[in-house]
Amino acid sequence: MSRPLRSNFEPGTTRWAMRRAQWRAMGLSAEDEVKPKIAIVNSSSGLASCFSHLDGIVAPLKAAIRSAGGVPFEVRTAAPSDAITSAGRAGQYILPSRDLVVHDIEVAVEGAQLDGMVCLASCDKTAPAHLMAAARLDLPTIVLACGYQATGRYRGEHVDFEDIFLRAGHVASGRLTVAELGEMSECAIGGPGVCAGMGTANSMHIACEALGMAMAGSTPVRANGDRMWRAVQAAGTRIVELVTEDVRPRQILTPDAFRNAVTAILAVSGSVNCLKHLQAVAVEAGRDVDIWRLFEELAGDVPLLTGVKPNGDRHVDEFEDAGGTPALLKQLAPLLRLDAPTVTGPRLGELLSDVRVADPEVIRPLEDPLARHPAIVVVRGSLAPDGAIIKRTVADDAPLRFRGPARVFTSREEGLTAIRRGDVRRGEVLVLRGLGLRGSPGMGLTSAFVFALDGAGLGEHVAVITDGQLSGLVNKGLVVGEVAPEAATGGPLGLVEEGDEILVDVPERRVDLLVDEKILAARRDRLPPLVPAVGCGWLDVYAREVGPLTEGATLGGRPPQATADSGG
Repeated sequence: MSRPLRSNFEPGTTRWAMRRAQWRAMGLSAEDEVKPKIAIVNSSSGLASCFSHLDGIVAPLKAAIRSAGGVPFEVRTAAPSDAITSAGRAGQYILPSRDLVVHDIEVAVEGAQLDGMVCLASCDKTAPAHLMAAARLDLPTIVLACGYQATGRYRGEHVDFEDIFLRAGHVASGRLTVAELGEMSECAIGGPGVCAGMGTANSMHIACEALGMAMAGSTPVRANGDRMWRAVQAAGTRIVELVTEDVRPRQILTPDAFRNAVTAILAVSGSVNCLKHLQAVAVEAGRDVDIWRLFEELAGDVPLLTGVKPNGDRHVDEFEDAGGTPALLKQLAPLLRLDAPTVTGPRLGELLSDVRVADPEVIRPLEDPLARHPAIVVVRGSLAPDGAIIKRTVADDAPLRFRGPARVFTSREEGLTAIRRGDVRRGEVLVLRGLGLRGSPGMGLTSAFVFALDGAGLGEHVAVITDGQLSGLVNKGLVVGEVAPEAATGGPLGLVEEGDEILVDVPERRVDLLVDEKILAARRDRLPPLVPAVGCGWLDVYAREVGPLTEGATLGGRPPQATADSGG
């Protein structure tokens, strides 16, 4: 089914005349006026290598769109990089930047009434933002993953960005010198693209394809590699067809699609950040899907099929060469909803019918997985009534049950200072609170704290509980992240006092504060109210508007659910 192009205004109207005058000055012809108008959403920046190649993708993509009968327009958005943008306000800008990109897209694409979009996804927050915008606007959309970066060698050993991230925590303990870390940083990244590990970016790129919102076979790929360029050409051609056929995101983003994406993320032990991002996409799509419950429901059924760093010893280029996401989905086929639609055209099952797994040692079959324990565990209990997240590695070498006295920190810096001074003791449960959506605001990054513990040799001897967020590359020790509700909004984490006994039980999926409820009630009465943000800065706006993690940390709450007309 096709529908009239919304970009085609009635001749003689003011909007038609103004647009015609502007576009004539840009070289567009009368014939172009009636063609599909396609946005190339370029979340590009010169600040980080994550995005440094995106501008070079625009021209070939424009050419592909023109050849298919469309008219391309490049539009720009914010381009947050976790490695660079996290420098300000202790990382508080990182998560809120996701929603800023969504609003950027809405203003540019909805304001101009364009007909479809291809979104150039790169660093961690861009892919989820592009999916959220696609779901919100419900315009034909393809998310084009623009690849991962080449890595390097240091003193004869493989080194990548994850190693830099981890080893920075080793300097304070004397396990690594500043000079050595500097030498490593000079050779860790060999080109543009996202971090070369199973962090948030590559995890979300895989999720895009598992959802059906990326072209088949387009994730993960080497930045500027042959597969990436083939995907650019295919996306440019297909987006015009999607507009003509009126295939919209809410027809793709069904409950089955989200189930497939969760299954894929569990099978690769993807980033814990995928939970809130996928939930946010579901909210924007108007879907009544509880991503946290899906992870809980599927955790026991989905084994770990690959061990890409930081989960195991494999590298992401090995995963790509073994067949990438199509090969992963092929192995997972008995667990998937194969009738799910895709932007590629055929249903998922049809796309997988001819897929071959090039190396079943890298992407294992269901009957011979790397591990059968859940890769991502949602825990609940008196300390996290709405849930929290634990990541498990292939080796599963972190403690599975931990009980100890609480040690409370109210900022990342306070915790880091204690580690540097040697004030952290084995057996303690380290509570890092006040870093949630409202308390930071924006969720402060706690990864440096975890890596500093590892550098001090304490990673396996303490537990960490925080309402802050973690990098998708964090996979050290027993860390309970993104505790909900957060401390600042009255969550139980805000009631913890020094010395309180806390129990973390991974097999039972529990995290409990072992304090009598009457005592907690008295503490709750003494809690100061959250002071509302009153400024005009982006973090102030975010603090006032952000919803809970259970709704994906979206702004303004849930929109109406999808209708039958939009695929509901």
